[in-house]
Amino acid sequence: MSTDFQNGRDTLGARLRELRVEAGLDGKTLAERLGWQRSKVSRLQNGKQTPTVADLDAWAAAVSRPDTIAELRGRLSGLESRYRSWRRQLAAGHLARQEQGIAETADTKTTRAVEAVRIPGLLQTPDYARHTLTAAAEFRQVVRNVDDAVRARIRRQEALYDPDKTFHFLVWEPALHARTVPPRVHAAQLDRLMSVIGLDTIELGIIPLGAELRRAPSHGFWIYDRRLVIVETIGTEMWLTDDDSLATYERAWDWLADAAVHGEHARRLIGRVRGSLAPA
Repeated sequence: MSTDFQNGRDTLGARLRELRVEAGLDGKTLAERLGWQRSKVSRLQNGKQTPTVADLDAWAAAVSRPDTIAELRGRLSGLESRYRSWRRQLAAGHLARQEQGIAETADTKTTRAVEAVRIPGLLQTPDYARHTLTAAAEFRQVVRNVDDAVRARIRRQEALYDPDKTFHFLVWEPALHARTVPPRVHAAQLDRLMSVIGLDTIELGIIPLGAELRRAPSHGFWIYDRRLVIVETIGTEMWLTDDDSLATYERAWDWLADAAVHGEHARRLIGRVRGSLAPA
């Protein structure tokens, strides 16, 4: 079973379990309310069986949470394809996608990320994340559960300090300049980037605008170990696990990494952009 599908199913199952517990029900009582075998409740909440839309609607009704139906259906729709429409995937807002990110990061020892026009989510400040997710929700016309999504994004950042993990980030210089947030938020975000330089679990490379490139960073992508690449476009997120895709994106990573600067050179480059910002 594909990694993206199973991780999504695990996350959905965990959410179903959470709703059951919040309702004060054990598995046996919930099964009786639904007229199901207890084993079905167990399989669904442990990610061993894919629920139907009817299953999710019935679960929400049984735990007296009809307000969660749209959220649960949105999570289910995200399981259907590795080429996922953002409109469908974020039908219930950004929280479910952020929780998928937490699960994927937890299962990964080496994460490599390229961002061309924004700061990587794992390095964002809460304010930068809030503005970014709010704008994305408005653009994609989806539910704005932004505060929950921001908390999940920041919770994911705890993995940065796990000594058993390593994170390698490449950020193209235009992402440092892009004015997508207010100046004070922008300044704090650049300060945050400078602060992670030197951490033993993080390698941050900046690709200068003047660097000679073998290939331009046309879009962002994330490589999880050597098993999964996640690529974002305006309308779609792709989860790629085939050998050809992995090899292609690893080659793109290597070519871009050749042009990056690190350490004090990167800090000075970020600092120049920081100094160019008008006072808040």
